[in-house]
Amino acid sequence: MKPLTIAFVAMMLCIPVTRAVEPAPIELQKITVRPDAMEALPVGEYTVGIDDILAVNVLQPEQIFNECIVSPDGSIAFPYIGSVMVKGLTINQVQEEVQRRLSDGYLKYPSVVVSLKESRSRKFFVYGEVIKPGPYPMDENTTVLRAISIAGGFTRFGSASRVKVLRPKKQGSGYETIQVKIKSVMEGDSSADVALTSGDIVVVSEGIL
Repeated sequence: MKPLTIAFVAMMLCIPVTRAVEPAPIELQKITVRPDAMEALPVGEYTVGIDDILAVNVLQPEQIFNECIVSPDGSIAFPYIGSVMVKGLTINQVQEEVQRRLSDGYLKYPSVVVSLKESRSRKFFVYGEVIKPGPYPMDENTTVLRAISIAGGFTRFGSASRVKVLRPKKQGSGYETIQVKIKSVMEGDSSADVALTSGDIVVVSEGIL
């Protein structure tokens, strides 16, 4: 009876060990694939500009993961192919260009994914009577009130009644002037706030005594 009991116990001990080992490769596969899937969601029609940060990844035949900052001359540097001019191209066009150049004698049938990690080329500007005037990177849903807050708020001379946005005209030179009632926004009227677009200039003037 003792050998039978020992064999039975050994068999029971082996079963959970076998079941615990089998799922391991599946879990490892999930961990490997999920980051790649996230990188494969590029903002395809975004136009690349100076200071933008791009994730340029090669998934096969070998894996290369690289973050590239667009240099002042509008290019990025990438292994094997060196400098690639990307300014003015869409994300999809950058992806096609990197893949084309890698396949030209460097890698066989490369699979390339390019995505936008951070937009730094799209900026707004805050000038006049604010604590920290200057250019700032455009975030999603940036409004005039948020822009003034990012710039440190009003100086003691700044007037909430004298705020405007200078927006570059879509056709021709010059600016469209948008008056903003920031005092109303600060009193709770969110509809009086204005959403900014890239290139907008927020001007805070000195109050009239």
